[in-house]
Amino acid sequence: MSTLRFQAITETFNRKPVAVTEPERRSEIFGSNVFNETAMRQYLTKDSYNAVMDAVVKGTKIDRGIADHISTGMKEWAISKGATHYTHWFQPLTGSTAEKHDAFFEPIEGGKAIEKFGGGQLVQQEPDASSFPNGGIRNTFEARGYTAWDPTSPAFLLGTTLCIPTVFVAYTGEALDNKTPLLRSLQSIDQAATAVAKYFDKNVSKVIATLGWEQEYFLIDKALASSRPDITLAGRTLLGHTSAKGQQLDDHYFGSIPTRVLNFMRELENECMRLGIPVKTRHNEVAPNQFELAPIFEEANLAVDHNSLIMDVMDKVADRHNFKVLFHEKPFAGINGSGKHNNWSLATNTGVNLLSPGSTPMKNLQFLTYFINTIKAVNEYEELIRASFASASNDHRLGANEAPPAIISVFIGSQLTQVLDELEKVTDGKLSPQEKTDLKLNVVGKIPEILLDNTDRNRTSPFAFTGNKFELRAVGSYANCANPMTVLNAIVAKQLIDFKEEVDALISSKKMKKDDAIFNVLREYIKDSKRIRFEGDGYGEAWEKEAKKRKLSNNKTTPVALKAKLSKQNISLFEDLNIMSKVEIEARHEIEVEEYAMRIQIEGRVLGDIARNHVIPTAIRYQNILIENVEGLKAIYGTTFKKVAGEQMRLIESISEHIEKINKGITDMIEERKKANKMEDSEKRAVAYCDKVKPYFDEIRYHCDKLELLVDDELWPLTKYRELLFTR
Repeated sequence: MSTLRFQAITETFNRKPVAVTEPERRSEIFGSNVFNETAMRQYLTKDSYNAVMDAVVKGTKIDRGIADHISTGMKEWAISKGATHYTHWFQPLTGSTAEKHDAFFEPIEGGKAIEKFGGGQLVQQEPDASSFPNGGIRNTFEARGYTAWDPTSPAFLLGTTLCIPTVFVAYTGEALDNKTPLLRSLQSIDQAATAVAKYFDKNVSKVIATLGWEQEYFLIDKALASSRPDITLAGRTLLGHTSAKGQQLDDHYFGSIPTRVLNFMRELENECMRLGIPVKTRHNEVAPNQFELAPIFEEANLAVDHNSLIMDVMDKVADRHNFKVLFHEKPFAGINGSGKHNNWSLATNTGVNLLSPGSTPMKNLQFLTYFINTIKAVNEYEELIRASFASASNDHRLGANEAPPAIISVFIGSQLTQVLDELEKVTDGKLSPQEKTDLKLNVVGKIPEILLDNTDRNRTSPFAFTGNKFELRAVGSYANCANPMTVLNAIVAKQLIDFKEEVDALISSKKMKKDDAIFNVLREYIKDSKRIRFEGDGYGEAWEKEAKKRKLSNNKTTPVALKAKLSKQNISLFEDLNIMSKVEIEARHEIEVEEYAMRIQIEGRVLGDIARNHVIPTAIRYQNILIENVEGLKAIYGTTFKKVAGEQMRLIESISEHIEKINKGITDMIEERKKANKMEDSEKRAVAYCDKVKPYFDEIRYHCDKLELLVDDELWPLTKYRELLFTR
């Protein structure tokens, strides 16, 4: 056994659980490190507090003079809790978070100093815009970019640093982050959904999109993870034979949580409580050493911030417990990968979930309006939905046994399907009093009863209705939720705008009553979007063939999926809603295809290094031991040694064959990589890495994994799957 592997395993076995101090009640510490309404009431003047709340609720701008008062109160609160620095916390297009810390400290005359933090420092900072991914929006010599305070997401303390959630834009105004388009999409869905909600309740003045994410992840001992160059550099194992025992027995799912892991979870949850992240659920997932954490749903912008924050916090807490968190969607072959289900809904300022049926036919008609419009939106923009969660890492997971396929479809259950079938029969034009009564009482009125025992869940569906929300199941565990949420908000907003125009036109031109007009438009939407609804098994060739007949896309790889973002339809969508300009859309596409190519490039280099510098030398060393053994047998048995050493000879030959194929595979892969690197067009380069370079990974891995089974375990240099997955 290699020294590094031996040391890692020994260190892991000698681990002792890290003690965690629990508060008496978690409710007592919830939000204690957040500059929330309670803290603002204590540290802000009445005018300052009202200004912040107006910005949150109404979207009004905060006067610069008021900002000075807010910054003073925020500083005093932070310092009272031990803060020494502040930072604008933002989410650039790297997929992670970014921060630059500045001290409150400010020298003054007389050799003295004060703690200073003004309104200007609260509202705006200037990070280097050219050093973050920008898709050509900024040149290297055009470094200026700005972070700007987002008052709708409260500031929080992380250690001794006051973190202020912000947007990040270029000097010329283009968004360089995930938050800015999300905020714009939330404004669009608010306006569109509120306008439609007034058909049913004139008191509705605001609609918010809500999000509840479910974060899956793997926990691997830190020493074991560090012993693997592929986990360290690529976030996943690029080779490694499957363990004899994996997840076949389903004994890990919802099983007893291991002590070390439970202690990690307890400390993580305590940190979440202090940061105001309402985590609720924890459990073992299907694969060994795989787990899940889920909160109560929140307003979408805050939920996205909290998910990005919790991924940072998980890394820090895991390190204290000698763990490494793996967010990669498919870190191990042969077992389930990790997703991040996004549960999305709409709620009014009057406390109504628009995707939940009510106690009256009118409320159920409201539910059907948003329900059917959402399905229609997905039908019209299914390729854009697919593009919203496309990544090199998520490509490994989609279509496997734990994830939906790349084909977008909507699952609503057999009972709601029957409801839509009945609505499809609605008479064209004005309904008779009897038709309207029958429809409201026998179809619309019975929806709550139907949903009390809704049909079984369909885990193969990428977009499923689950009672009072839609669940986008295809988002990967490493992803930032902002991208799919921006797309979903945008397409539903566009659909609701179109819906209202059609309903108003029927009311105006054909003198229809409101209900008649709504039923007539919904009927047509049900017909138009039938192709996207699918209740069956999303796996296998049968659905692929059926989806092709329905003219649904099946964009299996990221370079192909991302092309949808550049279609005229999708560019118009974002431009018309003022969510993103064409320049911003094209920049994001450029960044994403470049990232795809770079990730495959890194994985190819790491795989080549491990195979040639770890696997092959070890195989040769073991082969030499076998050769010495054969030579010894020959010295003893003479010409009859072949009868005795036949198996050893075949083993030597087998090792040689695998070494030869590994070397050839690496050489050919490098040649294809060189060709791809010469391509100036980033999209063509990404396609080349996908179609020409990546296929060698499986071939090289196959022969490396075969050698793992042949070579003496004492010599094998890499920590094996059974050690990574079952050592806790």
